[in-house]
Amino acid sequence: MPLADAEAAVLIVGGGPVGLTARALLDRWGVRTLLVEKHGELSPFPRSRLVNVRSMEIFHQLGLATGIRARAFAPRYGRIRFRDALCGHDFATAAMAGVNAPVPESPETGLVTSQDRLEPVLLAATAATDAPVRFGTELTVLAEETDSVVATLVDRRSGDETRVRARYVLAADGANSTVRNLLGIGTTGPGAMGRFTTVVFDADLGRWCDRYPAGVYFTAHGLFGPLYPEGGWAWFVPTPEDGGPADWTDLLSRALDPSGTVRARVLRVEHWVMNAFVAERFRHGRILLAGDAAHGLPIIGGLGMNAGVADAHNLCWKLAGVLHGWAGPPLLDTYEPERQPVAHRTLRQAVANTRLLLQVQQRRREHLRAGGVPSDHIELPWSERFFAQLGLVLGVAYDSGAVLPDDSPPPPEPSDTSTDYVPTARPGHRMPHLWLTRERSTLDAVGEWFTLLTPDPAYWTQHTASRWPLHVELLPGEHTDRCGLGSRGALLIRPDGHIAARWHNNPPTETALRQALATITGTVPV
Repeated sequence: MPLADAEAAVLIVGGGPVGLTARALLDRWGVRTLLVEKHGELSPFPRSRLVNVRSMEIFHQLGLATGIRARAFAPRYGRIRFRDALCGHDFATAAMAGVNAPVPESPETGLVTSQDRLEPVLLAATAATDAPVRFGTELTVLAEETDSVVATLVDRRSGDETRVRARYVLAADGANSTVRNLLGIGTTGPGAMGRFTTVVFDADLGRWCDRYPAGVYFTAHGLFGPLYPEGGWAWFVPTPEDGGPADWTDLLSRALDPSGTVRARVLRVEHWVMNAFVAERFRHGRILLAGDAAHGLPIIGGLGMNAGVADAHNLCWKLAGVLHGWAGPPLLDTYEPERQPVAHRTLRQAVANTRLLLQVQQRRREHLRAGGVPSDHIELPWSERFFAQLGLVLGVAYDSGAVLPDDSPPPPEPSDTSTDYVPTARPGHRMPHLWLTRERSTLDAVGEWFTLLTPDPAYWTQHTASRWPLHVELLPGEHTDRCGLGSRGALLIRPDGHIAARWHNNPPTETALRQALATITGTVPV
């Protein structure tokens, strides 16, 4: 048995938004973690641009939503604009649903912010607790044992090796995941969709953008986005194929305005590959993949980071339950069947977004090269509904051993292009947002526990058991019909906010609640 220099309940590999979110979630559960990140610091590049409404619900649960919002753009930036050049006029525009304005389906609103503004808030979330982070530390070897995993870590500055023994490993180490490669887990999907470059720059663009704000400007010459409310810009563009050194200042100037009259100062340049895949497996024994390690998604639509945050939210309560003893190892078997289908559907949507965008850009470039004057009113291959992704974000439904189906008919299978969200209290779905009081949502009733929502808390409290963390809460009578409940019905909500079970009326037996919790958590009934 290899000796270990340190121990942790969960070793988190990767210090991006997904790994940092997992660290914060597990800390709330009282799970001791160690996070290692091969880079020497948080990423200085903007990368992800959108925090959707579901991610903000999760950050609200962590007490971080206010801090994240304080560093983000105002809601009016939750819009997409299409132009031939950034310093030009819109030929189309679309709102980002759930970002541009509040939606009745959630107490939270998504927002536009840069990843390098989000990550410090997530990192500071557990600054006062025993949740160490080692930057500049790379995982090189994994050795699985019966009841643990031993990881070999290398300090990239000194070359020193250490070994850490962990009960579980959560790999959130990106699309080129070292952990996934060490395990030999393959991927499915289109794969690399092209090489891209991010150019961070300063320029005075107020004349063209202040009155027409947007989180993203799609142009014939690439994507532009404002970085921070106080200034700064990023240009996302396919990397030139000639392989020679590029004059990014000249290329940027012509992309901003073909006349070359707009001056810009290039600050940083980063090259990267746009990936499109889903891992064949999300779990290998005690090692679990999340975020880009599990699914690499094209950036168009802002789905990638948010899908990874949802992965962590799904997984961390299950890890905590197993580690604290109120759940059995079979609960972890539900992670892959719940999150992998979501990853495949999200990938299909992100690839469709990307291909449609590239079609528009190509058509506009061809028209401009031919010397034509493009119309200000062209028919895009999508409508505003294409960006209304609430169905994909809030409409996620799980089907696994951690969900007990009831006798309600299943909803229609959503198509890949369906963007509608229809709230439902059917088991497996996210608990709909309903107001319990004037200022408290059903989403506020979810935390480090199971929640039983019922119009008759006194009746159900008689049937609870202390083995599982459980809160019983009053569901106001005006919501019972919407939730499909009678006067003594109840909804059992998992810690991740998804409905685990529903009793339309009285439970069939006095032990029904305990039996349900035992089944969901993979434990023996008491």
